[in-house]
Amino acid sequence: MDIDFVREQFPALKQDFTFMDNAGGSQILGRTIDYISEYYKNYNVQLGASYEVSKNAGSKLREATQKVADFINSPGSQEIVIGPSSSMLLRILSMGISHDWKEGDEVIVTNTDHEANVSCWTDLQQKGIVIKIWKVNPENFQLEMEELRKLLSSRTKLVAVTHASNVLGGINPIKEISKEVHEAGALICVDGVAYAPHRKVDVQELDVDFYTFSWYKLYGPHLAVMYGKLELLINMKGINHYFFKPEDVPYKFQPGNYNFELTYGLKGIPEYFGALHDHHFPEDKSVSEAEKLEKSFNLITQYEEKLAGKLLDYLNSIEDIKIIGSNKADGCGRVPTISFIHHKLKSPEIVEKVDPFRIGIRFGDFYAKKLIQDLDLEKYGGVVRVSLMHYNTEAEVDDLIQAFRSIF
Repeated sequence: MDIDFVREQFPALKQDFTFMDNAGGSQILGRTIDYISEYYKNYNVQLGASYEVSKNAGSKLREATQKVADFINSPGSQEIVIGPSSSMLLRILSMGISHDWKEGDEVIVTNTDHEANVSCWTDLQQKGIVIKIWKVNPENFQLEMEELRKLLSSRTKLVAVTHASNVLGGINPIKEISKEVHEAGALICVDGVAYAPHRKVDVQELDVDFYTFSWYKLYGPHLAVMYGKLELLINMKGINHYFFKPEDVPYKFQPGNYNFELTYGLKGIPEYFGALHDHHFPEDKSVSEAEKLEKSFNLITQYEEKLAGKLLDYLNSIEDIKIIGSNKADGCGRVPTISFIHHKLKSPEIVEKVDPFRIGIRFGDFYAKKLIQDLDLEKYGGVVRVSLMHYNTEAEVDDLIQAFRSIF
């Protein structure tokens, strides 16, 4: 991968600083910044009016929303709900979908998820919904299918699970989980926040009912998206004004509307993947946008595996360090979000000693509080997390390893 080409696309990388807290929020593409500015300069009016600028604004936003739908292979833009954060969209989903659920109905959550895909479901206990917890195996850090099968029942309404843990980094087999959940007569809701920046999302291939992720962790602005199967969205109760009809999707889930300028900026993200493909595979003249996306993500996977391998090789060599998650860099099994503890040093102490090196990493529970508690990691101050992105360089990883060598 031409790392110089990649880094040129992200203006913030010109700073004398190394960004390795990317799972908390990535850097934003220059082309997305430009589109946001373009919207303000040319289309900053309310939608739905008869005058020309309003019509143009509506057209531009429909175009951007369709690009989002294509990006995740959604059958149509009606299935795309834009909102301020994944946490908010999942909360809206839980309110709407549970409206007709009855006392004794069941929801399965995991202890590996960010609270965004947990609290919105566990709060339904107040209306008599039974919550079951699918727990990770603390030895291999896997969510095991046999444990899910034990939890599923005729009363299961929904299974909420992460595509990749924002602490463990492990990738869950969502297509396999979806099949199991659907055979049990339930729905599946997937949090893809930690997955989408690293791997291609195809909601039809995965056969998920709902899928969310945040754009500010995928090179975009502070905005999120939720995909939902159209029939489910139509049949769900909305949260907008009383005069909206059931088929008014996605608008019935977007009170006060969505953020126009940031949504328009999302155009830059699929375009980036197209440009990444064209730069690296100039001989591919007739491939589709979907094929370009696939090849670009394959390129990213191979490169990030190399970065993760370099860091994991070093961490595995330190006797007092334990990787919390897979200790292998295999791109099929994990994303380059790497967490660890040191048996003699607290996690905050390690991170604070790295700070003077102008490298941004982090410690804590990362809102996966139940996981940190169940793995008995609170006594370390949580984990140290290094979350790499494909715009990081091997030299930056070497610099981090040198910083660690001064500490361990």
